[in-house]
Amino acid sequence: MRRPWEGLKGDTFPKLLIERAEGKPGATALREKTLGVWRPHTWSDYLREVRSFAYGLLALGLKPGEHVAAVGFNRSFILFAEQAALALHGRSVGVYPDLLPEERAYWLDYTDVSVVVAEDQEQVDKILAVKSELPKLRAVVYWDERMMWRYRAKDVALLSWDDVVKAGAEIQSTDPDLFKKLAETTSPDDVCLILSTSGTTGRPKGVMLTYGNMLSMAKNLWEVDPVREDDEYISYLPFGWIGEQMMSLAMHMLVGFRINFVEEPETLWRDFREIAPHFMFGPAKIYENFYSKIYELIEDAYGLDKAVFKWAVDVAMKKAELEMAKRPIPTTLKLQWWLAYLLVYRSVLDKLGLKRIRYAWVGGSFLGPDYLKFFRGMGVNLKRIWGMTEVSGIATVQRDGEVRPDAVGRPIANTEIKIAEDGEILVRTPAMMVGYYKRDDATAEAIRDGWLHTGDVGMFTEDGQLVYLGRKEDMQRLSDGTVFSALFIENMLKFSPYVKEALVYGEGRPHVVAILNINFETVSKWAEQRGIAYTSYQDLSQKPEVYKLLRDVVARVNESLPEKLRIKRFTILFKEFHPDDGEMTRTRKLRRVFIHQRYGQLIEAMYTDAEEVEVAAPVKYEDGTVRSVTMSVKIVKL
Repeated sequence: MRRPWEGLKGDTFPKLLIERAEGKPGATALREKTLGVWRPHTWSDYLREVRSFAYGLLALGLKPGEHVAAVGFNRSFILFAEQAALALHGRSVGVYPDLLPEERAYWLDYTDVSVVVAEDQEQVDKILAVKSELPKLRAVVYWDERMMWRYRAKDVALLSWDDVVKAGAEIQSTDPDLFKKLAETTSPDDVCLILSTSGTTGRPKGVMLTYGNMLSMAKNLWEVDPVREDDEYISYLPFGWIGEQMMSLAMHMLVGFRINFVEEPETLWRDFREIAPHFMFGPAKIYENFYSKIYELIEDAYGLDKAVFKWAVDVAMKKAELEMAKRPIPTTLKLQWWLAYLLVYRSVLDKLGLKRIRYAWVGGSFLGPDYLKFFRGMGVNLKRIWGMTEVSGIATVQRDGEVRPDAVGRPIANTEIKIAEDGEILVRTPAMMVGYYKRDDATAEAIRDGWLHTGDVGMFTEDGQLVYLGRKEDMQRLSDGTVFSALFIENMLKFSPYVKEALVYGEGRPHVVAILNINFETVSKWAEQRGIAYTSYQDLSQKPEVYKLLRDVVARVNESLPEKLRIKRFTILFKEFHPDDGEMTRTRKLRRVFIHQRYGQLIEAMYTDAEEVEVAAPVKYEDGTVRSVTMSVKIVKL
């Protein structure tokens, strides 16, 4: 198969952009939905927007090596700002749009950001609120001008996107070749991106990635799962995460497929269905949400429809299990599957926008085996990948025909993986980071003798696939020495449509316990259908009927676990674990140590004969206020 980048000479993103715009100026590079209409940007448009903003950045005094951050909901402006900064030999810093003020202040100050490009009034407010803690910040540029006419800022230039472009027009008119000269002198060894680690155990570090790192990862992934120039892709993940950068920047520049930006966060899944992309990448939470959406619809269905759906799911799971075990599929099961496809799967996949998917990659966090069986059984080519920001996103991927529920695939091209004596996964790849920004100590600890020490624990299967067991801090040991992965049990619990999040604990203890969060959408519908009155999440979570519902869930999970690892006690928390409360990272990974400390009294109570315990938990609201909520929660013994 022809590689889409054959014939292209560019080895950096700005060079590739210029080359694509000159080679196919009229081809569509991006599409953006505005007022219900998909509006295209050609490669020529893309380059023009980047060039205009780059001259504007020059007018703002941006110098080589300085840092620009773009933050907001996914829009073409983020790519324009990133590419403009890179063409001037600057660096792009990834920022999650939902960071709390103190998190944002730390991250922008630590990464020495000079210019922030913000979406709208909300994002500008978040920057200005912490401006006093950002002495290096010179300018804030916004692209959505609604409600911004009355704004004034002290000690920082506050400008609209159009203002910046106009300011750069004079420089462009006097030196129209400057942009291209600068872009053409970028080098594959230049650091282009600084992205944050997940920060599960402390302050996030800045991962420095070069053009060479990112493009080598993209090429190596393409060699396993090739995507096409005429493919459709939807940009919906935060640009602060490596997952979106590797697709919308690295893979896009390399392959040239069309990127689609949906109209609003609220229209994401409607627009997703409208485009029906050919490939997608997302963390486990995305597929868990898909699963929950399906069950929300089923809760509203009548008895016969529910029975047919349950039968179809059973058929899908059986087929997926046989396929992944590489066992023959009986003719009767094949016939049942086609009937189920006509009655159920086809409609479900269409409603989710998955009807054209060739590859659905899942990474960033571990997706439970049952989810894998569920989607693959319905015909979605869902495949696990494993990687991290430090290796530009991806190091392994499951090959077609090799998908199995216990593994995350074999290394992608030009990537080596070995397991250290203590079980830690070590990686050597041209996609490996240069290091952590301003953290030489952490860099020296992570990269030793050319190998990246990932902090993840794993092993190899007999056919050479990597089995990911979790982070070192996720591995726990019972008092009798039995080692187990809390993450693995948590994913089994979350396969229930009624459980949104779970924390499993047993370190140094005689048995395992769990703290559960209900899935409010599905549990509320379940309660309404049974005439169970409730007033709020807090109220619903503590209903006796809900405890019985989740007791059945835990009991079913226990049936699949060894006796020593079965959950002996559990409780339902009256609030969700949330990033704003410090309990999760921005990529929705549990901050275990923090949670263990915050809910230490609750965990201790589950190792006694207590049937109820009072728990106090701080809750942070969107306006920044914090309120302590105290409630009694039940402890269920199994």
